Amino acid sequence: MTNLKKCMSQPHALYVIAVVLLWLKTYIVYRIEFRLGIDSILQTFLLVVNPISSALFFFGFALFFKGHLKNWLFVLIDFLLSLWLYANVVYYRFFDDFITVPVVFQHKNFGELGDSVLALMKPSDVFYFLDTVVLMVLILFKVAQPKEKMPKRLLKRVFIIAVSVFLINLGLAEIDRPGLLTRTFDRNYLVKYLGINNFTLYDIIKSTQVSAQRAVASSNDLVDAENFTKSNYTPPEPALFGKAKGMNVIYISMESLQNFVINYKVDGQEVTPFLNSLTHDPNTFYFDNFFHQVGQGKTSDAEFMLENSLYPLSQGSVFMTQAQNTFQAAPQILKSEGYTSAVFHGNYKTFWNRDEMYRALGYDKFFDASYFDMSDENTINYGMKDKPMVQESMAYLNQLPQPFYAKYILLSNHFPFELDEWDVDFPAGHTDDKVVNQYFQTAHYMDEALREFFADLKASGLYDHTVIVMYGDHYGISPDRYDSLSQALGEEITPYVGAQLQRVPLFIHVPGVQGRTVHEYGGEVDVRPTLLHLLGVDTKDFIAFGSDLLSPQHRQIVPFRNGDVITPSYSYIDEKCYSNPNGEVVDNRYCEKASEYAKDALSLSDKIVYGDLLRFYKPKGFKPVDVSKINYKFDPSINIYGKTNDQSDAHNSMNEDE
Repeated sequence: MTNLKKCMSQPHALYVIAVVLLWLKTYIVYRIEFRLGIDSILQTFLLVVNPISSALFFFGFALFFKGHLKNWLFVLIDFLLSLWLYANVVYYRFFDDFITVPVVFQHKNFGELGDSVLALMKPSDVFYFLDTVVLMVLILFKVAQPKEKMPKRLLKRVFIIAVSVFLINLGLAEIDRPGLLTRTFDRNYLVKYLGINNFTLYDIIKSTQVSAQRAVASSNDLVDAENFTKSNYTPPEPALFGKAKGMNVIYISMESLQNFVINYKVDGQEVTPFLNSLTHDPNTFYFDNFFHQVGQGKTSDAEFMLENSLYPLSQGSVFMTQAQNTFQAAPQILKSEGYTSAVFHGNYKTFWNRDEMYRALGYDKFFDASYFDMSDENTINYGMKDKPMVQESMAYLNQLPQPFYAKYILLSNHFPFELDEWDVDFPAGHTDDKVVNQYFQTAHYMDEALREFFADLKASGLYDHTVIVMYGDHYGISPDRYDSLSQALGEEITPYVGAQLQRVPLFIHVPGVQGRTVHEYGGEVDVRPTLLHLLGVDTKDFIAFGSDLLSPQHRQIVPFRNGDVITPSYSYIDEKCYSNPNGEVVDNRYCEKASEYAKDALSLSDKIVYGDLLRFYKPKGFKPVDVSKINYKFDPSINIYGKTNDQSDAHNSMNEDE
């Protein structure tokens, strides 16, 4: 007992305890919460070691002080590091990813994500703060009573050891994965090799570098991207080019809808009977090998790709971090063809920075929640329910000058997939996961809303001269629920199967044009050239990374933001090459060509976005957006269902504060 008291009175006693507790907790979290893909003894060793250097480093700052101040600094540092670790746990449970600096700056939206965040929390999560409680107990019960300040020579040694451990860690990581810090498509690898805190420090450095890119960028930086996109341009199918010229366009973002839902049944009932019927509609192109390609921006990333034919960022969302950029998006391109543009969204205009981003994209009007009846019976989760939103929107849609380019962002089929009791008219799934079971109900609700919307379009007279593009924006069921989803699908969801599940439906309905089921592989970045060619706008003068899905020369390579690539013959997943469709592992050389193309495309697209390089590019006939002439201030003269002007502005101000 005497020896224990003597040890606890040493100036480094709490330091050692804090480091050990945080280290053990972090390793346990790695194993329980994150799917890091450990497949070697060296990777296991690095996973054990990598929390140590950051723990040694951060707790070391408390050693500059003495007495009770030093003790409580240990508690504060431990709490902050634990809070950051737990925030990543909750974020990972749904997004299967780690928090980055740009995501942190999207904090103004977090207040509106409350229900989803709560659904991701578990009572057992209190474990993640247990070490903080232990430190407090040791201090309050005077078990740890340091009597002197740590000598300066020992302080220096602490930080030397911390840096040395990190360098050894990094060296071993480079042996197992050369170029780790330059090949950053997948944050899982960075966390697996370096640890969550070291990854965060690295991310801060990278984000700082990225913010400096725009300041030093010049037109010379655009040459490689221009040459790449021009050399990979796919001309349109002559028989389809201009077939929809002069028609209206309506985009519909089908929230979280994955393609496995199409023709899926629960208790003998079709989940999406209306969408199923469109797969056989004579005027509809249905794409059954179409993949989402979103990054951390999810819905906003999908919007960005469909409007710009550029890839989303590897971290954060373009909507949140690059809204000041110059873009050459579809709404602005079509202005020269006489189009007006509008967005319909059942949330407020500041949500996800849409008011700023839509200006940059060239949208003329933004009908946000201010224009709708946002009563309790009409709203749930992220805003307005799909059925009342599409119904009420018709009054505004009919007022738009034609031809118009309109976009709808549906919301009801969003995690945690909840509906009010009176909206449920479909059976839940039969898995052990409530979220997965409810997914089929909210997907069915959205399908019914779409059926009603099509009926309204026909009644209004718009249907016969409007191209309707409907797409699933991103996955709905996250990988941490694959065990339950496998019960519904009747197969084990391996990494290969999980990648194939990233298919989302794409429908393009073109009045008077013979449609079909299109089996070619493609992704969201391919939609803009496909649509513009149908409208008679050649895209050869624009910088675009997509390929016309209806072109005989369509390029069937689908890159993902984490470096994975899928083609009709092979799938490159987690650095392993699989043969399609049997999923057998084959030599990586079969995937090399597609993988190299994907790396080049993603890198050049990033260069354009980070450097704001389109400000240096002037396509023939294109007039850049003048954001000063676009104003989304609430217009009471066209308000039919919404709030008064004062109420709307007050709510928008509240959202900005959040």
